[in-house]
Amino acid sequence: MRIRLYTLWEQLSGSFWFLPALMVVSAAILALVMNSIDNANPQVAIPLLSWVYTGSPEGARTLLSTIAGSMISVAGVTFSITIATLSLASSQLGPRLLSNFMRDRGNQIVLGTFVSIFTYCLLTLRAIRSEDNSEFVPYLSLTLAMLLAFVSLGVLIFFFHHVSTMIQAQNVVADIGRDLASSIERLFAIQSARTPYEYALRGEEDIPQDFEDDMQFVIVEASGYLQAIDYQALRQVATEHDLLLLLRFRPGDFIAKGSEIIGVHPADRLSQDIEKALQLAFTTGARRLRVQDVEYTIEQLVEIAVRALSPGINDPFTAIACLDQFSTTLADLAERPIPSGYYYDDSGALRVISDRITFSGIINSAFNQIRQHCRSDVAVTIRMLEVIAIITARTRTDAQRDALIRQAEMIKRASDETITEANDLEDIHERYDLIMRMVAAA
Repeated sequence: MRIRLYTLWEQLSGSFWFLPALMVVSAAILALVMNSIDNANPQVAIPLLSWVYTGSPEGARTLLSTIAGSMISVAGVTFSITIATLSLASSQLGPRLLSNFMRDRGNQIVLGTFVSIFTYCLLTLRAIRSEDNSEFVPYLSLTLAMLLAFVSLGVLIFFFHHVSTMIQAQNVVADIGRDLASSIERLFAIQSARTPYEYALRGEEDIPQDFEDDMQFVIVEASGYLQAIDYQALRQVATEHDLLLLLRFRPGDFIAKGSEIIGVHPADRLSQDIEKALQLAFTTGARRLRVQDVEYTIEQLVEIAVRALSPGINDPFTAIACLDQFSTTLADLAERPIPSGYYYDDSGALRVISDRITFSGIINSAFNQIRQHCRSDVAVTIRMLEVIAIITARTRTDAQRDALIRQAEMIKRASDETITEANDLEDIHERYDLIMRMVAAA
């Protein structure tokens, strides 16, 4: 349930409507409260606020109508500018980044500010009465409307500054780097490296000999990206029915309709109720999410770097900026234990075997495509080897160092084949030799 709620929050926070909708509801409540205060003692505020407004109900209506019309017009302009910015960013930096821009709190607050002030003015407007015997002007509400109008000017100025800096490549790369660092800290926490029910495989005897032969698979009913898995829900179902489950996919994988998503052992215990309970543990959708998919954020940086290295753009500085983010985030990851894919119950029985990510897989996701596209770019090649050296200095296991050595060797071979300048090759070999010395000294 917690994973589902977290996934739902990730989807809501990445939409343009959720936060503005909350602000509109808050504005409506504020308007009702202010009208109630004005109705409770409408004459008290008149002498105190005469410097703000002392006109007739018709003048009050004109004032509120002007503010409301201005707010909805500016909201339309800001939304148009935001859409144009998203289109520009998508074409230059990649469509994967659209979700990052939509998740930006600044844009959501700006849009919500204008539509909420519009809502406040409309609800205040309906409270004005101009009948001969019951003339009423909500002076406190009008004063607040004028204050909100001045606040909106500051918000508009902020928007122009924010949207101009939001799409700068360096800022985009830095924001994604912070997202990646946050995901690594959340998914691979040092102090609680494993959940209370997740351990390394205690022994080969934990897996029955007929495990693969006596297994029935649950079939996916709809296609989509696997956004999240509730591992504890799977463990609970397996414990209640004395099952051993085998997961075929992990968050971030695309699952085609009819695929075998999870195997159940023993096969004869799989019922419709169990199958339904197992399917509820999987959350799928049209796009990938950051909830349990650290590679998604890595591939956003990779996409920016690959686009920057394309012949049409040829911007090695942006590619180097992406590698700089890897130098700190992946070095931090090297010091963190990556949880295994084995879940035991309280009695010590193995219940779930999951397809979990590895350090080697993360390194390949980060460097493979950049390495393939920078074969003839000396500056990017040198920086990539320097980043690998930084990560190597903080590795803990031989398996981690082997993954980094593999990348360094492929970079060196590609450089020897494509780069002809002797001095450039010397610089590349110098960085490569440094990595080898660090590995030998480990």
